[in-house]
Formats: sequence, C-alpha cells, structure tokens
Amino acid sequence: MPDHARSDHPAVQAQLDRLWSLSPGADVLGLERITTLLGRLGNPQHHLPPVFHVAGTNGKGSTCAFLRAAIEASSQSVHVYSSPHLVRFNERIRLNGRLIEDDALAAVLDEVLGHAEGIGASFFEVTTAAAFLSFARNPASAAIIEVGLGGRLDATNILPPPAVCGIAALGIDHEAFLGRKLTGIAREKAGIAKRGTPLVTMDYARPLRDAIAEVAAAAGAPVFARGQAWSSASTRSAISYRDEHGQLTLPRPSLPGGHQSRNLALAIAMLRHQQAIDVTQEALEQAATGARWPARMQRLGQGPLTAILSAATQCWLDGAHNPSAATPVARAMAGWRSAGPTALVLGMLANKEAKPVLEKLGPMVDLIVTVPVPDHACHAPEALAEQARILGMTAISANDPTEALKVIDARLDGPAHVLIAGSLYLAGQVLAANDEAPQ
Repeated sequence: MPDHARSDHPAVQAQLDRLWSLSPGADVLGLERITTLLGRLGNPQHHLPPVFHVAGTNGKGSTCAFLRAAIEASSQSVHVYSSPHLVRFNERIRLNGRLIEDDALAAVLDEVLGHAEGIGASFFEVTTAAAFLSFARNPASAAIIEVGLGGRLDATNILPPPAVCGIAALGIDHEAFLGRKLTGIAREKAGIAKRGTPLVTMDYARPLRDAIAEVAAAAGAPVFARGQAWSSASTRSAISYRDEHGQLTLPRPSLPGGHQSRNLALAIAMLRHQQAIDVTQEALEQAATGARWPARMQRLGQGPLTAILSAATQCWLDGAHNPSAATPVARAMAGWRSAGPTALVLGMLANKEAKPVLEKLGPMVDLIVTVPVPDHACHAPEALAEQARILGMTAISANDPTEALKVIDARLDGPAHVLIAGSLYLAGQVLAANDEAPQ
C-alpha cells in the first residue's frame, strides 16, 4: 500500500510530486536500491550517532517514543525516524527533538531525488535516505530508527551495527510481504540482528523464540529476551523491572493501555543492554510519564471535530488496524460499557482483514459507524458495515468522520465514549480536522 503525502509548503510539495513521478508507487522490499542510492550520497548511514533500531508488528512506535523520552530526559539530544506520518510528512524525520523544518526537508529531498534517477527507489527508500542524510549532518547523542516493514529486507536494515536492536510485539500484518506464519514473521523481524549488537526482545511463544534465536545466532547477535535476561510486572500504580543490573520501580506510563507498560519495559531493557549512552533511573521515570505518541489511545481534546459531540462525551483515537493491535485497545475499552453508551468509528485499508478487528472491537460498543480512508484504497464503508452486521453488530456507514460523529451524537443518549480506529491514515485525517497535528 503506497504512502500518500501532501504539504502546504510549495517547495516540499514540489519534491513530493517529484518523488511520486520517480517511485514505483508501491511497497518494495530489498536492499539493492537503498544501497545504490546511499552510495551515491556518500553512505551517510556510516556517519550516524549511536542507533537504536526497533522492529515489531505492534508497539515499535511506542517503544521508540519511550526511548526518545528517556534520552531527552537525560539531557541528551536524539534524532528519530518513524513512519507513517499522521498529518505532516515532516513527522517522519525529527532532528534533535524537533520536526524537520520545511526548508530543510525540501532541500534534502531535492538532493536525494537528484541522485535517485534510474534506481526505481520507493517512497520509503527515498525518505529513509533523506533521514539518514539529515541525521549524518546534524550532531546528536543518539538516533532512534523504526523499521518500516518487516526487518530483514527493510530499507533501514542497510545500517551498520547499531548500539542495540529491539523487537516489540509480533503478530500477523502485511501478509502479502511477510506471509501468515508467525514463525516466518519472527524470522523477518529478527533479520535486523547484527554481529555483536544486543538484540532485546519481548517474550514470545516457544516456536517464535526459537526462530529469533536461530536468526540471531547466525548473525552473531546476543539475544536478551523478556522472561530470560530481563522481566517486568505491572500493578495499578507502578511497573517493576529487573535484569542482571538490578531492579527498578517506575510509575505506570501515561500512555493509556496495559500494553504500554510492556513497551516501556522493552525500551528500558534496550537502554540497559547497550553501552553507547548513559540514561539514569530518574530519566527513565520521566520517560514513563512524559512520553507522547499520537493516535495510540489518544484522547482527543477540544477542537472542531469533537465539538460535534456533547461536552461530556469522550472521543478517543487509535490506529489499530490488525487483531494484535486491536486486542489491547479492546482491553482499554472494557470499562466503557458500564459508564454509558459507546460507539466505534471504523475505517480500514483494503489490504487489511476487517473481520478479526471487528471481532475484537465490535463487542465493546453499541454502535459502529464505518467511513472511508481518504486517498487510499480502503474497504467500502457500506461493505464494512455489512461485515459488522453479519457478526450481529449494529452498524451503519458514513461519508467521513464528521458525518459519523453527527450520527453518533444523534443516536446515543447521554455522555458516551467514542473510539475512532482502523488506520493511521484515518487517524491523521482526524487529527488534522481537530487541529491536533503532532508537533
């Protein structure tokens, strides 16, 4: 599924138009094109600060957010490369804590595209090259780099050995590229392993654990797995973390959802199993309460979109688009039913299987309103609503989130809880409409 990007800045938009004219317009895996492109640019990937490389089906973005918060809380600067963006393309490249400026973004895209002729580099490969070039030219204490798709053949895997690698939660997603077997997916994610670089992982079922261990051993990477090299446990008020260096007690993360405690613990384990930078316990505590990651169980504030709903109604946003992402979201919604009526606004890309997500989120709500995902091939709203009705759920379709919230406000009595979910691209539209673009 190709990415889409628009910019209000004319120079940035001109480069995005160039990118679309040069790229194949679809996801492409493999390291040949990125190797050639970076070679023409002087191999900036060899001139980055210590790198934290993070893969996973779900949770890798939150893990990166905790890493960033911890490093910045220790008064050190950090670059971040993540995807996709929600509202502005600039969100993909963060330099020393700030989104890349439009003028700098236009210039670096122009430079990369000037070297990309004849390569057939994809949207993501050009963006990756632009990020690496920007990172190499701006000093920082560290760089956090999120894998785009898979791991072994992802463009970010052109990196030389980083300070540490991490793998977050595993699940089935991007089946056209990674298949439907979890062991195969685990192998692809473990493909980021590098000789001598610590590979820090969550705890997985035995077959997945063995698959990761086999790939890591072939690469010469030591594995530090949850439940073996480190452990964590959560209470209502705290998270307890333990490894060979000792035990920590930290506040529960401010990001909603029990799964965020596990993502925080993974970030802690990555920081404590690398030697490139020092991060204090105080910084880890600040990271727990200070990390922000938009569109992951984010409660929307007052804005043009939420103004449609009654003042007492809570509106939440999450990008959950597969069953493994929907599971913790459903847990977070579990208490809503006792607090009043509930509704789900759902829009999903055509290459995502809707039924498993509906089976997770549908039982949590009284009403489902389906919407399209703008500028992307997506499930037709009425067809998506029909899938929900076949599952015994009350569902109708709408043209966009604005209309969906009007329908919900008219049909639900009293204070309600509303979740908008199904796609990060839809989440971006919602944030833009509510004047809450990430900063």
